[in-house]
Amino acid sequence: MRQSIPFALSKDKSFFDSLGDWIGDILYDELPEKGLECRDEQIFMAYQIEKVLREKSILFAEAGVGTGKTIAYLLPAIAYARYTGKPALIACADEALIDQLVKEGGDIYKLQQFLDLKIDVRLAKSRDQYLCLKRYEEAEKFADGEFLDDIAETIPDGVFGQGSLELYGQHSDYPNISDEEWNLVNYNSIQQCSVCNLRNRCGQTLHRAHYRESTDLIICSQDFLMEHISTKESRIREGQLALLPEVSMIVLDEGHLLEYAAQKAMTYKVQDYTIVQLLDHLMVDGLREKTLYTMEQLQDGHELFFEQLREDVIDSDEERKRIKKSALLLKLGKKVIEIVEILLEEFVFESELYVIPEYELRMAEEFLEQYEAAMRIFIAQGDAVDWLEETDGEETLVIMPRLITEVLEEKVFSKRIPYVFSSATLSINKDFSYMAGSLGIQNYQSFSVSSPFDYEEVMKIILHHLKQIEKVQKVEDLLEEEKQTLILFKSKKAMQGFKSQIDERLTTKIGFEGDRELSSIIRDFQEGKIQVLCSYHLWEGLDLPEETLTRVIIYDLPFPPNDPLFDAKREFAEDAFGDVDLPFMLLRLQQGMGRLIRTSNDYGDIHILLNEEEAHYKAQIEPIFAVSADEYH
Repeated sequence: MRQSIPFALSKDKSFFDSLGDWIGDILYDELPEKGLECRDEQIFMAYQIEKVLREKSILFAEAGVGTGKTIAYLLPAIAYARYTGKPALIACADEALIDQLVKEGGDIYKLQQFLDLKIDVRLAKSRDQYLCLKRYEEAEKFADGEFLDDIAETIPDGVFGQGSLELYGQHSDYPNISDEEWNLVNYNSIQQCSVCNLRNRCGQTLHRAHYRESTDLIICSQDFLMEHISTKESRIREGQLALLPEVSMIVLDEGHLLEYAAQKAMTYKVQDYTIVQLLDHLMVDGLREKTLYTMEQLQDGHELFFEQLREDVIDSDEERKRIKKSALLLKLGKKVIEIVEILLEEFVFESELYVIPEYELRMAEEFLEQYEAAMRIFIAQGDAVDWLEETDGEETLVIMPRLITEVLEEKVFSKRIPYVFSSATLSINKDFSYMAGSLGIQNYQSFSVSSPFDYEEVMKIILHHLKQIEKVQKVEDLLEEEKQTLILFKSKKAMQGFKSQIDERLTTKIGFEGDRELSSIIRDFQEGKIQVLCSYHLWEGLDLPEETLTRVIIYDLPFPPNDPLFDAKREFAEDAFGDVDLPFMLLRLQQGMGRLIRTSNDYGDIHILLNEEEAHYKAQIEPIFAVSADEYH
């Protein structure tokens, strides 16, 4: 049910003028009366957003920690959603931060309590954050573990029989299930939901119907927003609803990460064993001999292709590995495409015989069509960027069709709706051109306001000059002083290297990203059940006030990797280091240091570990420090 605008309209004023008055009343009077601080920076940001709503333009809103950015965008977003009759969309940095935005005591909670305002806010999580009943049934056949019983207890009676069908099946509902276990039962890209006989009882379907009905706010991850944009046209062509409904405006919280979400969504992925397993599953009694022979040919051809792909990989320590593309690899790729075309023709005949269940046949057809499209891009040797990586423990060929800036410019920022990028770090020394250029944004408004906190009183920055092999020992020494500590790593590999070397006695009080569902690890850290949180993702967006976090350790400077993706960006830059590597590192470092001081009651230390090479960049990183650093050699 559509809710009323939270202030009176009159013939004498436009909606936007009335919105400005309402924002002023709340931020100058009502919230301060309830004990919240009146902040000029917050009020300025809210009025800049009101201007962007009026003009349907793009805003880079860089506001320092403690400005109150969330309330500054929530107030105009809620009012504008009710004015237009379409919800506002808030896209967070990642899935872990979605739950934080709606937690008890958060800014949405405060607005409801202090303003007696009922806010209809619903979460739209990425598809892989939901249980897939089909994959769960498969996992029960070959996997063991208590996690399967834990999931079974949460599935409503109405799924397999009579009873209610309440919302269920989010990853966050199962805090003790590891990422590895969850990846056995969650939705993945080869599922053919449109012909699944369980689709109307699926947790993902129920959640999607629920968030579509929101009248005020839908909160999702940037990954899911970009997945929505990349699949919207094809889903509509196939008679399906887009993943998200039409919205009135989009707020990109930690908006500097949008480019990386777009890269993830707009890529093709070809995995080593997935196609082999898929075809094995389809080899049932009653198949025509030609179909069976073609399937075996495809399995053999695919395995030969991947064997040669491994030969053609250029060895490196990076997670994304370059491919030199030998003549033999391209020849094998072309052969695989020919076999796929023949097999798809055979499936047309098989569909009339009903030997293979319709769901499984449709799933295989869609998968093979995507597989063929990816392989065609790969062998074309055009302007695509490709690499080999490990995804969910499986070797994966990743293919990105073209530079993301063009896609974003065409499919996202050409739409006439307001966009608000909100972050403490969107510029380098007040220059927004790096961010705008990387997103394909030509015209935009921007502002930058500093944090209201007195950092000199509450924060110390310490630079430790040491050899790389001494970093683990330095962390162990620091952890002897028991403080709630966040350790940030530039990559998953760097974190795993640290994990393999740290004294085992300390691991009982350390939570490592990936060991289980991330928001549950964060919750344990907040509650003091673990003393140390190690992460390679939580450089931004994480709010751990007061005693819940009093020390941040930057294990390594977060330069981008020397991999094919960033190499493609460097090729288009006049000064690869100055235009790509250095701005990326400085933005990420600012974000990481920003985890420490989140409220006026926060305090603590930031320790930055610099090896001999990293110490060369001391002159570049010092200007972004909020206070002068102490140094130890």
